[in-house]
Amino acid sequence: MDAPPVTETPPVPLTSPAVPPERLLLGPGPSPVHADVLAAQARGMVGHLDPWFLEVTDQLAAMLRQVLRTDNRLTYAVSGTGSAGMETAVVNIVQPGDTMIVGVNGVFGGRIADTARRAGAEVVTLEQPWGRTIPPDQVAEAVAAHPEARAVALVHAETSTGAHQPLEEIGTMLVDTPTLLLVDTVTSLAGVPVEVDAWHLDVVYSGTQKCLSVPPGLAPITFSRKAEAVIDSRAGAVRSWYLDVTAIQRYWGAERAYHHTPPISSLLGLHEGLRRVLAEGLETRWARHAEVGHLFQEHIEDRDAVLLAEEGHRLPQLTTLAWPEGVDEAALRRRLLTEHGIEVGGGLGPFAGRAWRVGLMGEGASHGNVDRLLDAVDALLEG
Repeated sequence: MDAPPVTETPPVPLTSPAVPPERLLLGPGPSPVHADVLAAQARGMVGHLDPWFLEVTDQLAAMLRQVLRTDNRLTYAVSGTGSAGMETAVVNIVQPGDTMIVGVNGVFGGRIADTARRAGAEVVTLEQPWGRTIPPDQVAEAVAAHPEARAVALVHAETSTGAHQPLEEIGTMLVDTPTLLLVDTVTSLAGVPVEVDAWHLDVVYSGTQKCLSVPPGLAPITFSRKAEAVIDSRAGAVRSWYLDVTAIQRYWGAERAYHHTPPISSLLGLHEGLRRVLAEGLETRWARHAEVGHLFQEHIEDRDAVLLAEEGHRLPQLTTLAWPEGVDEAALRRRLLTEHGIEVGGGLGPFAGRAWRVGLMGEGASHGNVDRLLDAVDALLEG
């Protein structure tokens, strides 16, 4: 039998270095990153069990507790984006047959519900129109109907709509029940108050690429003692080897046992980003986001844009807006990027084709960026 012909693979031509263009990132994420954070990621490589690096991770966990406003022992950074944080939160507390109540008022509540179903949960959804929040009374009714529910899950800052979900009343409602409160803070952490302990939040995850102004790739997460007890009492294995908290906490805890190789350079960047957050001060940072976001919202309404999130529950750091009839939002957004180097996001779901999502987060939350964006918008609308 003749041998098959040998196919020679042509050599791959040497390419130029990949150098990103200059962009001002004012979309739903990633946000602008300070040069010190980028420099921290390029300082060199060490092993993940190097004693120096283990000290860095201890410092990182301590800073995360300060930013999350918690004393929770089990607090660390998941090796993955905010979506990995979401999956970690869900699969570690849910077992097949558990009931989970999920508020769905945008894309990310829907993703939590989908993840819970994949983990084998019976999901009860609390629906609200996009741009509105989940009322505490609706949560109370669902919990009364399902007292066996393992958790209530809510999105604190819905990135698809700009809605700012109140949590304190719901946390107080659940504190003396067996039901956990699971919260997505991907877009809220370090941009608006997040009080894990004071609000009785049990499982809280976030992402680095929003108000922390660190490149994407890590997901801060924390579990209360109440949540730890649920994890410890599981009857079956977590439906993810990679995201199994019981195994991973052995690396982040005193044992320092190998589980997987963490993204060392990303963790060094997060360390520097958290240092910058705490040096500014959380209250000062929250106030900066509030001032800059409200300033933008006031002035964009002067240009006939309509704010889509419910009044009184609008995030300052993530604004959804619709342009009047006759304005092609996609064409305007494209020209904003190509002619002015400014990125904003388009709408998702029912907001697709009519909305912008403007992020003024972390390093991007400044008066200068508001002025630059508004000047560019004015030039495009007049042209």
